[in-house]
Amino acid sequence: MSGWLDGPVLNVLQKGLEASGMRQQVLSNNVANIDTPGFKRSDVDFQAVLGAALGEKSGTLSMKQSSTKHIAGLVDGGGSGVVMDQSTSLRNDGNNVDVDKEMTNVAENGLYYNSLTRTISSQLGLLRMVIK
Repeated sequence: MSGWLDGPVLNVLQKGLEASGMRQQVLSNNVANIDTPGFKRSDVDFQAVLGAALGEKSGTLSMKQSSTKHIAGLVDGGGSGVVMDQSTSLRNDGNNVDVDKEMTNVAENGLYYNSLTRTISSQLGLLRMVIK
């Protein structure tokens, strides 16, 4: 019966919830550091996070090291998907956090999270219906 809960749809939805949770942490960090001089805002690249979580290789071939004398290829250290915005600066102290933009991103992320939880709830409702 646990195989029903390990399906591909619920797996993708779970990874989406994890990515949304990560984005919420990053956005709250941005808002918390709104008055910190020199702080640069960050955001999460959903495609990178979901692709890494689902095991997508992004179309690149990894290098094979068949001998210890070979030069090791670059290994993607499981990039977190968090991207820092170094290009802009809103204030003279170097901080680039715009509270209006951050709160808009928080609202957008909340809507995304709610839609995922509703979808998971409906998937589990279908399983409940099949069991009955």
